[in-house]
Amino acid sequence: MRVAVIQQANSADLAANMDRSEALVRDAAAQGAELVMLQELHRSLYFCQTEDTDCFDLAETIPGPSTERLGQLARELDIVLVGSLFEKRATGLYHNTAVVLERDGSLAGIYRKMHIPDDPGFYEKFYFTPGDARFNSGASGFTPIQTSVGKLGLLVCWDQWYPEAARLMALAGADMLLYPTAIGWAPADDDAEKQRQLNAWITIQRAHGIANGLPVLVANRTGFEAAPPDGGDGIQFWGNSFISGPQGEFLAQADADSETVLLHDIDLQRSETVRRIWPYLRDRRIDAYEDLTCRFRD
Repeated sequence: MRVAVIQQANSADLAANMDRSEALVRDAAAQGAELVMLQELHRSLYFCQTEDTDCFDLAETIPGPSTERLGQLARELDIVLVGSLFEKRATGLYHNTAVVLERDGSLAGIYRKMHIPDDPGFYEKFYFTPGDARFNSGASGFTPIQTSVGKLGLLVCWDQWYPEAARLMALAGADMLLYPTAIGWAPADDDAEKQRQLNAWITIQRAHGIANGLPVLVANRTGFEAAPPDGGDGIQFWGNSFISGPQGEFLAQADADSETVLLHDIDLQRSETVRRIWPYLRDRRIDAYEDLTCRFRD
């Protein structure tokens, strides 16, 4: 199956951002992609560089205008399309939410970001409520979304640092792990620190693929986004979107600075082969892991 991840630069023009996203998705579909994933919060600039109540105006309902447009695009191109939206769930209740649109344009499912950062330049706790640990249906928040191209273990950005999230998706039968992302460097960091951060980000996600015997798709944004006047120094998003296989092998990787449609043909049967020789799920000591639910072991 041919998959594509979109690496895009954003501006303050919401309509132009969506038009550009659509053009890149069309490019991916024209090259045979059946599954296409956009980056985190692709409608706008990364507004979490500062705390500003006016930014809540960017939020929208799901279903809503963006899911309608993405659904029409998925139906026209006969693809499964993954988007990332600032969701207004109710008055005063907002989420960082990934959406999956099926080939027929229907909404196959949503995933609300579970781990919410709060760091200089990434003030997400001001805007986003964490996803539900359990939905009203009783399903876990870490539940893959069933689609015509497989069960998608969809996680978002800060979730990518947590092995528990990837493991729970794998245990629920995910065929692949997907990470829409918006991450970059602070301009004040020196080159050595920037390289350490980038290497850590790549390594942790490839490791999730290895530990669970699954392919991993990562879509990051690129370009410099200045902070608002009362904010910080801005963020240089580091791109480097990639696709890796179930042994962590690079299948495709973008550079730091280019808008890119990154494509690769992945073989989901390889997970079966890899899990037979590296049977991590078989050898897990589930009888000895109860302390994983502790905040800290004193």
